[in-house]
Amino acid sequence: MSNWMSTLEEFRQKGTPTVMVTVTQCTGSTPREPGAKMLVTSEGLMWGTIGGGHLEECALQDARRCLNEGKTQTIRYPLGAKTGQCCGGVVELLFEVLNTGPHLYLFGAGHVGQAVCKVMVGTPFLVHLIDDRKEWIRQESIPKEVICHECEWDEFVEQAKWDPEKTYVAIMTYRHDVDQEIVKNLVCRQMRYLGLIGSQSKWERFKQRLQLQGISESEFAKVRCPLGLPIGGKSPQEVAISLASELLQNYYGK
Repeated sequence: MSNWMSTLEEFRQKGTPTVMVTVTQCTGSTPREPGAKMLVTSEGLMWGTIGGGHLEECALQDARRCLNEGKTQTIRYPLGAKTGQCCGGVVELLFEVLNTGPHLYLFGAGHVGQAVCKVMVGTPFLVHLIDDRKEWIRQESIPKEVICHECEWDEFVEQAKWDPEKTYVAIMTYRHDVDQEIVKNLVCRQMRYLGLIGSQSKWERFKQRLQLQGISESEFAKVRCPLGLPIGGKSPQEVAISLASELLQNYYGK
């Protein structure tokens, strides 16, 4: 289990819901010591071990239940008849639910995109930053928590997960024609939030062009443009704060 951190980071980047099971306390004779870890996915796949045997089977079932309920909790297991073991000790396990939060797909690593990345650190959102420009997507100022995708937008769209309840999108590339193409591609997909940076006049021009390409009024209604709460500021940081506020408001159902 020496590589559990790299495995956990792989799960984080893929957005795989995971439970990290950690031995937090041992009393008497127990198969593992405090600090032993095991990772469990919703499919029941495991990495590492917290002792094997029936104890581990019980922990696996409880881990999947914690995932379904979305709750982190601590459970004590006497190593007796119930767990099919005769060690006689007691093991306390911490079940930490990870990677179940919403994903923000942020198209455009420009000044506003990078400001959004910084503001979103510490929120429930896992931020994906997408841009094909190496000099922008590799900026050292981008927080390490952000997952950067140096690729074309359509390449990312094809491989991304589109969860109707957990997917949020903000479009802010450096070209209006690219913004328009992304909107055209995404309005037919199910997601929680779809925002486009720009003015109301920009959005009206987009709608006129997209109507000629068969996009309906009901699909236009999915798009939030201008994006963010109307706080009045226009600097990258202020736009980022207004967008972050709107995303959090939407997420918490306010």
